[in-house]
Formats: sequence, structure tokens, C-alpha cells
Amino acid sequence: MDMAVIELSRLQFALTAMYHFLFVPLTLGLSFMLVIMESIYVITKRPIWRVITRFWARLFGINFVLGVATGLTMEFEFGTNWAYYAHYVGDIFGAPLAIEGLMAFFLEATMIGLMFFGWDRLSRVQHLVVTFLVALGSNLSALWILIANGWMQNPVGASFNPATMRMEVTDFKDVLFNPVAQAKFVHTVSAGYVCAATFVMGVSAIYLLRGKWTNVARRSMMVAAAFGLASSLSVVVLGDESGYALTDNQKMKLASIEAMWKTEDAPAGLTLFGVPDVAAHKTRYAIQVPYVLGLISTRSLSGEVTGIDDLVLRADQRISSGIIAYDAVQKLKANRFDLSARAAFEAHKADIGFALLLKRYVADPRQATNDQILRAAADTIPNVPVMFWLFRGMAGLGFGFIAYFAAAFWCASACHFSKRWFLRLAVVMMPLPWLAIEGGWVLAEIGRQPWAVDGVLPTFLGASSLTVSQVWATIIGFTALYGTLAVIEVRLMIASIRKGPIEHAPGEDHGFADGLAPLPAE
Repeated sequence: MDMAVIELSRLQFALTAMYHFLFVPLTLGLSFMLVIMESIYVITKRPIWRVITRFWARLFGINFVLGVATGLTMEFEFGTNWAYYAHYVGDIFGAPLAIEGLMAFFLEATMIGLMFFGWDRLSRVQHLVVTFLVALGSNLSALWILIANGWMQNPVGASFNPATMRMEVTDFKDVLFNPVAQAKFVHTVSAGYVCAATFVMGVSAIYLLRGKWTNVARRSMMVAAAFGLASSLSVVVLGDESGYALTDNQKMKLASIEAMWKTEDAPAGLTLFGVPDVAAHKTRYAIQVPYVLGLISTRSLSGEVTGIDDLVLRADQRISSGIIAYDAVQKLKANRFDLSARAAFEAHKADIGFALLLKRYVADPRQATNDQILRAAADTIPNVPVMFWLFRGMAGLGFGFIAYFAAAFWCASACHFSKRWFLRLAVVMMPLPWLAIEGGWVLAEIGRQPWAVDGVLPTFLGASSLTVSQVWATIIGFTALYGTLAVIEVRLMIASIRKGPIEHAPGEDHGFADGLAPLPAE
């Protein structure tokens, strides 16, 4: 194998996935904000809410198109760059993606046309139902994609079949109700809602600072403040639930996030600050809050959080067990009626993926030396410093959003968003949700390494048989294409924001509505 091809393939997928994920959160959040805004229009029958809904729907549509275009590319990459991965786990991984296309994508793709062109052809209630179905379809797409990704993090409901040399579904219900997938879904969509609320707040703040479309801007900010506060609180609460899921399913990821090298006495403390020292296997200058990590991750005062060093020892044992399963598979390939080989395989099949880690160092894992087994066990440690700091940055932003939307909620009632300092803050806050979301995605994916599917298939075995030049060519091509699309996206969004709401409710004067005074200079 050529590790350069592996790393470049990972880089390409990371670039395309992170680019695609710039559009997904805004789509998820704006879709349900449109439902809220249009519901107010249906209830109150005030034309200004129709104006508000149609304006934000235009920005939603621009973002939606780019999200679809970049998402299709990613699915093709499983075949072009990760062919063995697609072969090995395609029976399980492909099912949620197929359902996503048939159920969710077709629903939102059909309804979005009715949403944009049905304003004068459908009744208010009918159009609201269409808008809700668009939002439902968008969020169902996220559900099925995260079920697929959650299975990669926690591969339940499937087992290896030595007759076909592939992973196959044994219980689709377990795949569907995977606790990791469910935790990831609610956490991810909540982050998308925060992203959309921050976006609406920022754009509206620009209008208020410039004294334009203030009627639309203030009402939009009121909706965004309430929606954002509820969403930011749920992100933190559901992030705690994700941490609890890691305790049972991804112990190494949890230990790496905390840079916990040694298993501590229960309940473990939470490290607020420290400098992970990978060479010395310790965290220098650590500042800890006693008991908090144990309470978050085990929901008890007696539950243990296992340290990295102990998890490496467990990986060593599982590699040795996996070698037995690997040997049994080779014997079953020669004689599928070999009962002793079948018994050995059944006893050790849960660890066969760990034996595959040795293929980085030796073609036949059964020929591995003790030193190679130790190196393969050490490979199960992800990049601890990156994990440690990404998590703290993401958590800090999460609590910052709670404070921001709490201030917005106060500002909505106390000053009707007339404080220029808060409006400037709203503009500055706009890019921060994307930083937190992209950081969260990187944290989740780096934390799974060295696995493409945790404990089942190492990443380096999943790639296609490509050359370095071929992968570089596609990386350059994607970068050029996506760079062009980014310019188009930004220009369309800016042009639409500058244009503002093109239809106005009776009495809308582009200025200071509702009897509110102009914004003070400071």
C-alpha cells in the first residue's frame, strides 16, 4: 500500500466534506425558521410576515442548491477513492444513504418547488404545510446520513461473513437506533439551528445599523433570538449526551479528548486547561474540576473512565485475539466445513478488525512479531493534542452562544435591538457557528482514527488503488471547482442581502417602523 495515497484520499474527502458542511447547517436551521415565520403569517395574516418569510426563503434556496451540488460529489467519492471500503461495508453503509435519497431528498426536492412557486397558487395553510415538508425533508436527510456515519463510529447490527469476506447486516433495527447515531443527529441539527439563528441575527443587524428594512429586521431578530437561545441550550445538553455515548462505544476518543493517559479513580475530573505531552504520556499544567468528567460520562460517582495507556493494552489483547479469528477465516476459505476453524472464528470474530491493523506492517497478520503488534496497538491512539484543543474550542463557543442569545433575548424586550454595540456584536458572531461546527466534524472524524469503521476496518485498507498523481489531480480539480462555486455562492448571497425584501407590506417605509426611534450614534 502507498500511505501517500491514503493520506491524500483522506485530505480530499475532508476538503469536500468540510466544504459541503458549510451549507448543510444553514439549510437545516433556516428551514424550520421559515416554518416559524410562516406560521406567524398564517396566524396573524399580517403581510409583513409573508415578506419576511419570502426574503429568508430566497437565501435558503441559494444555500440549498449549493448543498445539493456538493453533497452529490461526496457520495461518488466512496466509489472512486474508497472502493474497498464500499465493497467491505457497502451492504450496511449504503442502506441509510439509499433511504435518504428515496425518502428525504425526493421529499424536499419536490416540495421546494412548490414552496417557491406556490405562494399565489396555494392557500396560506397549504403553503405552510409545504414549507414544513421541506424542513422535514432537510432534517430527515441529516438523520439518515448521520445514521450511516454513526454506524462508522459504532458498528452495531452487523457482522463479518467469512463466506463473502464482507460485513453484512444482521439487525437493521440496531443500525437505525444506534445510540451514537441518535446522539449525533440531535446534536448536529441543534448546531445547525444555532448557525441559522446567528446568520439571521447578523444580517438583520446589518440592516438595523444601516437603517434599512427595520420592520423586517427587528421581527426577524426576535424570532432568531428565541430560536437561537433554545437551540444553543440544546446543543450543550445534547453534547453532554454525546459524551455519555462515548463512554460505552468510543472509549479511546473520550480519553483522547481529555488527554487522560492514566485511568483515574472514579469519578474522574474534567480538565479545563492543560498541555498534552504525547512523548511523556502526561498532561502538563493541568487545571481540573473534580468529579465532573465521571458524572458526565458515566452518570455516576463510581463509573470508571479508562485512560489511553490501558486502552492500548486492551487493543494489544484484541489484536492477538483477532489474529486467531484471521487464521480461522483463512482455514474456512480453504474448507468451509472445518468445524474447529468455525468455532475459533465465532469465539474471536469481534476482534478480527484489530488483526487487520497489522497489515500496515506485514502482509499476513499471522506472521506479525510482538513489536509489530505493539506498534499496531499504539496506532489506535488518535491525535491527542488536536482532539484536546478542538473540543475545548468547540465547548467554549457553545457556552458563548448561550450567553449571546440570552443577551439577544434581553435586548429584544428591553431595547428592541437599538443598542449599536449589540448589533455590531451580532455581525461579528456570524462566522463563529461555522467554526464550531467544522471543528466538531473534525473532532469526530479524527477521533475515530485509525479506523474507517471503528474496530472493523482500518482507514488505510479502505482506499482505492490509485496513484498519487491521480489523487492530486482530483484534489486540484475539486479545489478549483469548489472555489468557483464559493465565489458564486457568496456573491449571490451578498447580492440578495443588499437587495433586501423586494416586496413590502402596507406601511413599510424602509425606515424606522412601529414608532421606534432611529438608532443612536452610540
